[in-house]
Amino acid sequence: MTEKQEWQHFYMLLKLAEMGAYRRTAKISTEYLAKKLGISQQTASRYLIELERKGWIQRNISPDGSLIKIEDQGTKELQKLYLGLKVLMEKSYPPSVTLEGTVFTGLGEGAYYISKEHYRQQIVEKLGFEAYPGTLNLKLAGDYDVKTRMELDAYPAIELKGFKNEDRTFGLVKCYPAIIGNDVKGALITALRSHYDASVVEIIAPVCLRKALGLKDGNKVKVEVCTQNS
Repeated sequence: MTEKQEWQHFYMLLKLAEMGAYRRTAKISTEYLAKKLGISQQTASRYLIELERKGWIQRNISPDGSLIKIEDQGTKELQKLYLGLKVLMEKSYPPSVTLEGTVFTGLGEGAYYISKEHYRQQIVEKLGFEAYPGTLNLKLAGDYDVKTRMELDAYPAIELKGFKNEDRTFGLVKCYPAIIGNDVKGALITALRSHYDASVVEIIAPVCLRKALGLKDGNKVKVEVCTQNS
């Protein structure tokens, strides 16, 4: 089942609930349902059959309409949808943000950081992948993207703890799981000590992103950054 079909089923279930089929049996004709949803009677009938097969509704067909009641499984799906929307509406920050930037060759700062064993182990443990020894550097496209990047600092992050060695002190690194180019899972990383300002982001992934996504300097790429990491 496609994502579009799934949302069509949710919408149909929600409308049936509005029409009285939640916690009780309602008599609803496919003709009336079709007009209510702005679809054909044939499509409305098909959706009802699909919901019945999924166990979301119980349906008994009568000459003047169907007797429909949302089953326990359908009720659970509505409750899941409600809770998801409740969390979304009550959060002080969005579940994800999208940044767009232009690929450029950086200073190698990010690659230097993630090559350190202390950080490498934490990346595996906390992000769930072995990072490719290098970062994808992006110059953010405009003011909106820079502002959105700055807002990230106020959102929950996965933190890589700093450490000391014989040469220097390495500080805290914040990580945000991300999907790069709508295809590859990785993470946006920000170091408290960095030569870059908020107009530049560095991305890590388990693969070489330039090769995996066919990127070169000057290409634009979008990064969906997850903010629900607490």
